Amino acid sequence: MKRILITGLFLCTILVANAQENVLEKNKWSKEKASEWYAKHKWITGANFVPSTAINQLEMWQSSTFDPETIDRELGYAEGIGFNTMRVYLHSLAYKANPKDFKKNMETYLQIANKHGIKTMFVFFDDVWGKDPKIGKQPEPITGTHNSGWMQDPGDPASKNKENFPALEVYVKDILNTFANDNRILLWDLYNEPGNTDKFTSSMPLLKAIFTWAREVNPSQPLSAGLWRWDFQELNEFQAANSDILTYHHYDDEKKHQHVINLLKTHGRPMICTEYMARTNNSRFSNILPVLKKENIGAINWGLVNGKSNTIYAWNTPIEDGSEPIEWFHDIFRKDGTPYRQDEVDLIKKLNGVMK
Repeated sequence: MKRILITGLFLCTILVANAQENVLEKNKWSKEKASEWYAKHKWITGANFVPSTAINQLEMWQSSTFDPETIDRELGYAEGIGFNTMRVYLHSLAYKANPKDFKKNMETYLQIANKHGIKTMFVFFDDVWGKDPKIGKQPEPITGTHNSGWMQDPGDPASKNKENFPALEVYVKDILNTFANDNRILLWDLYNEPGNTDKFTSSMPLLKAIFTWAREVNPSQPLSAGLWRWDFQELNEFQAANSDILTYHHYDDEKKHQHVINLLKTHGRPMICTEYMARTNNSRFSNILPVLKKENIGAINWGLVNGKSNTIYAWNTPIEDGSEPIEWFHDIFRKDGTPYRQDEVDLIKKLNGVMK
């Protein structure tokens, strides 16, 4: 009897795994469909966006701190330099606290972005920075410290606990079903940097789960999860094999960046670089943006406006007195809309076709 039970459980596990694989394959875009979709869009350029008044995703989306006035003003800065896409992080805890208000705030955001001619790439889960997100009032920034209040979603060990998966499935499917045919949304970025913050392959179950949930909904927009660390072979293989549009992150100079581009071209899919531009790493607009333009790869840099996220400071180089660094790490504008560097803004505008 014991042997029969063990055999039965083993067979059930195989059946579940096979069913998951079938769902993932059934609705995945062909290379031809992906290329046709990409060809319909102007060159995709923009930034990762959180308003300057929000320290993290929760402060951005919770109704008590949702700030459409700042969002409107700062997306106006983006429009002014020809940006047409923003990559924006969601957070499952903000949804869980009040699903109706969360979706209402998403709709408000999309209306504002659309007014500025900007499409949105929403991000669901995230393995970077703070491990223990909590709903409610968010912490104040740590002076001079990069992203001191940014939070993982759903957190650690929350992302590894399969008991959390049913509620996360409800969240993901509700959002996807609500906006499945919304042409203001460019793409769904399902999981930011899976395996980061020492999670490694422990993120694989949730990564596989969210792709399965998203394929079951089958939205009109493409799905992706960006490659970011080249020695994470198991994660990379899954992400590349299951993304409709290939997305990736790269924060090194143009020679190393070009090498990565050449490797990723072998997949035969359109590409969007969803994170780049860290000046003191020699990833700059001046040397990276022309390469992405030449290669017809979408270009989404980190950071638009200097704010509570403190991303003008480098990842591991805090300035304790909060003085401005000699060279900003990320971001393009000060809060009043003044460019950090006019030559960078001129280049962005030129490549985006809004300035000769």
